Formats: sequence, C-alpha cells, structure tokens
Amino acid sequence: MTAELLYLKQNVLVEPLVGQWYAWPYLIAPATAALYVANAHLKIMRSFVAAPQVHVAAVRNPALLGGPYVNYGAERLAEIEQLIVQTLEEQTVLLELAAAIAELEALLRERADGHSLESLYSHIPAPLKGYVELVYDLGNQPTFRLIEGLLYTSGFYQPGQQSFLLSLIEQDQRPFVLNTPRLPDGEHLHLKLPFAHPAVDALFQMRTLPQPLEETAEKLGLDEAELPLFASFLTSEPPPEPEAYSGPGLRIRYFGHACLLVESQEVAILVDPLISYRYDSALPRYTYADLPPWIDYVLITHNHQDHCILETLLQLRHKIRQLVVPRSSGGNLADPSLKLILQHSGFDRVMELDEMEAIKIPEGTITGLPFFGEHADLNIRTKLAYHLNIQGRSLLCAADSNNLEPQLYEHVHALTGDLDALFVGMECDGAPLSWLYGALLTRPLARKMDQSRRLNGSDFEKALAIVEKFRPRAAYVYAMGQEPWLTHLTSIQYTERSRPIVESEKLLTGCREQNIAAERLFGCKEIFM
Repeated sequence: MTAELLYLKQNVLVEPLVGQWYAWPYLIAPATAALYVANAHLKIMRSFVAAPQVHVAAVRNPALLGGPYVNYGAERLAEIEQLIVQTLEEQTVLLELAAAIAELEALLRERADGHSLESLYSHIPAPLKGYVELVYDLGNQPTFRLIEGLLYTSGFYQPGQQSFLLSLIEQDQRPFVLNTPRLPDGEHLHLKLPFAHPAVDALFQMRTLPQPLEETAEKLGLDEAELPLFASFLTSEPPPEPEAYSGPGLRIRYFGHACLLVESQEVAILVDPLISYRYDSALPRYTYADLPPWIDYVLITHNHQDHCILETLLQLRHKIRQLVVPRSSGGNLADPSLKLILQHSGFDRVMELDEMEAIKIPEGTITGLPFFGEHADLNIRTKLAYHLNIQGRSLLCAADSNNLEPQLYEHVHALTGDLDALFVGMECDGAPLSWLYGALLTRPLARKMDQSRRLNGSDFEKALAIVEKFRPRAAYVYAMGQEPWLTHLTSIQYTERSRPIVESEKLLTGCREQNIAAERLFGCKEIFM
C-alpha cells in the first residue's frame, strides 16, 4: 500500500535557533556569538531571574518593545534558571572566547604604544592564540584581525547548538525575538538539526513537494512521541502551483519591508528575503506560495536581522541558485564574513560582491553600489546597495542608505544614469549603537556618544537629494518595518506622527511636485515595467 503524500502547511512557523535563541547572523560567526552569549543572553536571563516582575511590566509597555526584557511570565522562571545552567555548561568554550577577546583588547590598549607588536604575541590569551593577527592602522591605533575561517574549524563553532522550532501561526503579531530565549512546549516541535543538515531542505521542499509522513519523520530524527505533533503540521491539500513570470518586460513584487522580487522571462531576483506565512488576515500580502519555482539570484544588502533573515533564507535554500552578499572587511570583529556565515549554514553557492563590481545576468547586470549609514559609524563593509539593469530598465535598491555624503551619489549617477525606479528606506530615527552592537563592546560607551550614533537611514532632505540626483520615474519608500508580520524583528510601532512617517510623507509630496510617481510601500505591491 502506497503511503499518503503530505505537504507542509503554509502556516507552519519556522524559528531557527542557536542555543535556544532566535538565530541571526551574529549568532553564527563564532567570535560574535561568544560575545552575545556572554554579554547579552546571560545578562538578560539573569536579570529576569533576579526581578521577573520588572520584565513582566516592561513587555506590557509599547515604549519598551525591543528592550532587554524577557517576554515570559514569572511562571517560566525555573525554565530560565535551567537554561542559564545549560548555557554555562554547554557553551563554556564560547564564554572563554568572549573573556579572551575582552582581555586581548585590554592588552592592546595598555601595551600597544606604536612600537612593534611582535612581543605581544606571547601574551595573547590562550583561547585566541593562532586565531588573531595583531595590527596597527596608519594612525597607530592598535587592533586585531580574526582568522575567521580557522575559527569555524575550531571548537568555537558549535553547529550542535543549532535547531528549529516549528509551530502553527494564525496571526501577524509575534513577540520581539532578540531579547527572549525560546522555551519549547507542547505546541512547538523542537527539531535538533544543524542548519546545514540535508533533511532541512527536504522538510521545506514539502511546502510544494509532498512526502510520506514516516519517511520524513525518519529523516528528521523524530521519535514516535513526536509524530502526532509533526503530523498536525502536514496536510494532503496541495498549495497553489508556483509559477515563473512569463509576461513582457519586468514584474516587481513587493513582499514587505525590503523584500522585492524582480522577474523577467529569463531571470528571477529576490532582494532581502522576508516572506510572510499564509493564514487568514485582512491585510493582503504575498507569501511563500507566491514565489517562483527557482530563484536565480538572492541579494542581501546588509547583515542586520531584518535584511539577512535566516528564518526565510533557510526555507528557500533548496530553490536558490546563487546567493550574493556584500564583501566583508576581513577579520574585523564587528563585521564578520557573511559569506562564511551562510556557507556554514548550508548554502553552497555564495558569491561576495564588492562596491562597483558587477555580475552579468540574462538581459543585464547586477552591480554593487556603496551604502553609507545605518551602522552607527562602525567600520562595517558588509553592506551594498544594488543597481539592477535588466532589459534596459534601471532599478536601485538602496535599502537603509543614509545620504551622509551627497557627492557619493554624484559619482554613482555618472555611472548608472537616471533610474526607472528608486527604492529607499527612511527609518530616520534609528536605534542607538548599543541596541544591536552593545554586546560587542568590551568597554562601556558614554550615553551621549551612544545616542548620537544611530542605526538610521535618510530623512526627507537626504532622501530627496538622492531622488533629485537620480531623477527616477518612480520613487518608492520601503524597509520601514511597518508590516505587522515583522515586528518580531524590528520592534517598530509607528503612528502618523512618528518622525519616519512624517519625513517619508514629505518625500512623497516632494516627488509628486516634480512629477515623479511616489509611494510608501506597505503590505504588497505589483509593479510592471
């Protein structure tokens, strides 16, 4: 008798985890993972154990959404205490690495005075010996370069800490994920598989390719007790048939935030994938079922949790032909190689692109362009805007670019010419440096300094200057974090009086006054060129 073939339901929520914390790129790279475990995860959990009532009150306050507060009630205190013990036992080597990084930075501050660094190699903390090169910049400021590739071959890289949490999702709202570990319960299936495991692709192919229950469960390593819950995530009902675009010219579909699908008859390009699940909702959106069978190029603009989303990327890995990422600075602690992160997460076709480098594609090119701002003045190279030239149509996906130096766009325009469409983010407030990078700081940053260094994009005047430089036929504001299905990544809740909304409205008005079509994208949008 032939086993029944079943599909993965369209509303199965997939949360990739590292050490039971929601996975984002900085939890994959060994050095940054070590610092986040030591300086963020343990501190947040210990704070909850010390005063759970403070956390319970904080998560009820919308103004504190995204703050360092565990989103559980006091009844989960014992589980958090146990996770602290588990973290200390299982991630000892990462905690040793974090301590060694702090010790090395202190050593360089105290003893690197512009003379040769050779004598300091013998004083490098033991966990880092052979994994760092000591260097000066041309201003005689000492620092170190991580040999990242070697760190992935060491005990500091722990794929055994990686797993997936599966459940059913019926609504848009999800708790913010960077401040709270995931505690499995009876409604969640915990798959203890590293991200690179081949069974992961087999599971996610089941959204469109049905498989037998028992055979799939065996691949996933499920025991008999887990079968009923896993079976509840499957259905015999086939999903909509995925279709590639077959019309004339280009079709651009906006999937939310900074996610754009650009298609011609010859090529499909997906930028910053962030895809909603399919369930009943009054707000229209595209979902996984609206993607083509194959995606020729996936472009990542930068290494933030709302642009390089492992939750989406891992579910699409089986249909991605080429993943394109910005080139990193090479061994800078705050700027881990995105190529290495994704390769060690199971992506075997990852290409690095540098500023002003181009890829030839069917009917055109993809060119990486400089991307200033949104990184709090840190020396982070892993960021690119992308210029797409397909069938003579010219598009610029500028992501969260902040127009800090208008002359930059003068130079770039000389190469691209005028645009058919500009896509630019305008989250012009931005969180302070410490919100995302605080765990990497081995010394406290003065509050005034921290508040002055923002993770922000362009305001009205800066964005309008970009528009006036490139003279697009249409300008679209995107990457604003407004869609309700992504507040778990951004913690943003705008009102009509929020500065980014006010500034973007001014841009739309300014564009229309110049006879440029303009719109702030929200939910979904289909554009033909």
